[in-house]
Amino acid sequence: MTRFRSSFVFVFFLACAGNVAAQATPPQEAQPTPATAPTSVPQQSVPQQSDRNAVTLDAQKEARALRILFKTVEKSVVSAATAMPADKYGFVPADGEFKGVRSFGQQVKHLAATNHILAAAALNEDPPSDAGDEMGPENARTKAEILDYLTSSFAHLSKAIDAIATANPAVKSSPISPLPATVATRLSLIVETIIHSFDHYGQMVVYLRMNGVVTPASRP
Repeated sequence: MTRFRSSFVFVFFLACAGNVAAQATPPQEAQPTPATAPTSVPQQSVPQQSDRNAVTLDAQKEARALRILFKTVEKSVVSAATAMPADKYGFVPADGEFKGVRSFGQQVKHLAATNHILAAAALNEDPPSDAGDEMGPENARTKAEILDYLTSSFAHLSKAIDAIATANPAVKSSPISPLPATVATRLSLIVETIIHSFDHYGQMVVYLRMNGVVTPASRP
């Protein structure tokens, strides 16, 4: 029994000593792993959303489409101007709120002058000197003279349409256009001219009907 106790005490002593030694030894710190140089990945050009969705216009196709609209408005306007009797070119509506409005002849001259001004801008030309402040030449007074000026303005616009597919896209900005110089293009200036012509064609139709004239475009 005494020998068993002695052995037990000795084993217990060794165990305690080992435990103390283990606590006295500082723990080993983890060695940092050497940093690995990042692998160089070549940067690829990622196309922007606008670039991926960009559509290249076919200049010849755009010109053909505009030519159809141009022919439509030219035929409508010229035929309406021709249909009004010469003695009615000075007609101004009297009934209703028409104070200060243009006469029929002045409507036609204004339309023609605007055609010339915007066609010149689309062709990178200076505006015609006789276009005035969108009023047209002062010496164009009779129906025949105004019709000549009108047809010449559509010929000018036709030239601008022909130039859509040319290599030189330069245009001039125009003070009568809402398009700023930074965004104006030959195509947009021509479209603006066609819109303006149709706007005044509608007014010409009203003047004609107030004088008992049905526009050729509306005749059976």
